[in-house]
Parts: sequence; structure tokens; C-alpha cells
Amino acid sequence: MTYTTHLVTNERAFAELGPEWDGLYRRCESATPFQSHAWLHSWWLSYGRPGRLRLVLVRHEGELVAAAPLMRVGRPVPSLVPLGGAISDYGDVLLDDGRGEEAVAALTDGLARAARTALVDFREVRPGGAAQRIYDHWSGPRRRVGDSVCLELPAVPMEELVARLPSTKAQQRVRAKLRKLTSLGVRRSVVHPDEVDSALRRLIELHQLQWQGRKVTSEHLRPRFCDHLVRSVGPMVRSGDAVVTEFRLDDDVVAVDLTLLSRRLAGGYLYGAHPRLREQKADVAVMLLDACSEHARGTLSLLRGNEPYKQHWRPEQVVNQRLLLARRHTAPLLAAVLCDVAARRWGKELLLRRHGWRERAGGGRS
Repeated sequence: MTYTTHLVTNERAFAELGPEWDGLYRRCESATPFQSHAWLHSWWLSYGRPGRLRLVLVRHEGELVAAAPLMRVGRPVPSLVPLGGAISDYGDVLLDDGRGEEAVAALTDGLARAARTALVDFREVRPGGAAQRIYDHWSGPRRRVGDSVCLELPAVPMEELVARLPSTKAQQRVRAKLRKLTSLGVRRSVVHPDEVDSALRRLIELHQLQWQGRKVTSEHLRPRFCDHLVRSVGPMVRSGDAVVTEFRLDDDVVAVDLTLLSRRLAGGYLYGAHPRLREQKADVAVMLLDACSEHARGTLSLLRGNEPYKQHWRPEQVVNQRLLLARRHTAPLLAAVLCDVAARRWGKELLLRRHGWRERAGGGRS
């Protein structure tokens, strides 16, 4: 079987790949919504820089059977990194599940040629991701380090999630919060595809309102992020890769939630909630999880972040992987990145220790 590898750097060619890309995406079970063409191409339109696009494609008899969506960056070292950037919780490649190791070998070879003098740096690869097969096949210097922590729950109905809580009292509290939502008259409905764009703009407005005066991820409030979300999620809703839910109180939309879907997982990506809900003692986290659990498949992911409110549900901690691939002449770049990772980890641990010391010192004075 003959596999041919192509390097695409043209933005228009990337746009035209949509139907083929979607077909490959459906044939890759480990793919997450962040590898869909709608998400990646929209991201590129908002965040990409001319001349940096690097799509490594593998075909067999004209059919697209593997793809690595990458871009070239110069800092901290010359590297090929996944498209999707910091606003994407998972990065990966696409491999047709029906193909054998020949497709893996072809994509690996194509990556090595495309990298040239750069490092290949796969960030935020979910365990079991297709990029792991590339890592296993790579013959040059390579290293694997931990990346972000994601929290995951089983994809079961809300009542079973409540039953996972560690005590009867905890279960009773959540059931009381669900009854509170009912007594307040909070109603939810899935947004029709034709109304997704306006619903997403309401989501951004509510998200900004809920975080007003508090620390918030600044990128979520920038026009380019809103443009990306509106541009990408409409097609994803139509293809079953996303669902947008509105929550109403009386006749007003008081919250909007965006949940992303794939064959293996559902993940609550972003929401906006009016402060009115909290003023009326509505538990927004319970409300959102209840809605998200209706669409869960395989795994209900709470995505990146180890926030305390997520821990109440006794989730499993899953550490994304960072897969670093070098050639012999780029091995020094690999060493430099590993030093940077170690330095950042040490700095983070030092800050945590200092925070702990201050808390203990404060407790001793009180």
C-alpha cells in the first residue's frame, strides 16, 4: 500500500480541506472536538499568523488518512506546535482507525521532514490520543512530560453522579439544590442551530457580567475569541460536535452554556450566568452539570483546571501529556525545553510553599 505525504502551508487550501478533514475526524475515535476542522480553521482565522501554517497530510489512493494540524513558532525555541493554542483543552493528530502502522509511519516521516530545524512539541495530548502512536514510532530523541490536569467523571445520569458523592449529607444538599432550581422556575432548552450565533454572543455578555470586578481569563473577553466561537460552534452544532443550552428565568435568558462533544467525551467548555441566579441562591455549577450530563458519552470531562468546586464530585485526575520529538541535530532544542519545564515546575512549587508558609503563619497569629 502506497502512502503519500504532503505539507500544506496555504490558508486557502486549509479552508478547502473541510469535508475531507471531517471524514477523517469521524474515523479517529480518540479525536476531541478541538481537532475538528470547524474549530481549528476558525482558530487559525482568529489567531494564526501568515507563513506559519504547517499541515502534514497523509493520503492513500487520494483519501486523507492522517493529519497533523501544526504551526511553526520561534519561541521559546523553534518548534512545530498544534493549532488551537491556549484556548483548546486538548491537542492531537488525526489517524484513521482503519489504517495500520503504515499510516503512522508515513505521518511520522512527514513530521520529521516538516520540522527540519525545529522541535515537534505536542501539547495537551489526552492519554490515549493518536499522537501517542507517533511518539511510539519516533526514532529520534524524544521525551514525555506531564502537562495540564483535567478532571473527568463517568458519563452517567445526574442521579448517579449525585450517588458518587462521599456522604449522605452531601447527596442531600445537591438534591436540595436541584429542587431549588425547579422551585425558582429555571427552565433550560437546547438552542436551535439557526439561533446559535446570537446565543453565543449572549454567552459572552453574561460571562463578562458574571466576572465583573473579579479576575477573569482576559482572552475570553476579546473580540477575536468571540469571533472564533461564533464562527466555529455553529457548524459544530449542526454536525453534532457541540450543544448550546439556554437557561431562562421568567422570560429572561439568565445563563448560556457551551458543551463540546466527541465520540469519547463531552466537556463543558464555557458558560455565562447572570448574577441574578446567585442572588436567588441558585447553584450554577449544579445547574450546568445537570444539563451537561444529558449529553455525556463515554466520559464527562470537566476539562482543564483543578478548581475546588470540581473536586466535590470526586472526579478522576487525568494528566495531559506533552510529547517532545527531536531529530539528532535538534536534540539541543529538546534539552532546552526540558530545562524550561523543570524551572517552571520548580518555580510553581516554590510559590505553593510560600503560600503554605503564609497561611500557617497567619493561623499562628490569629
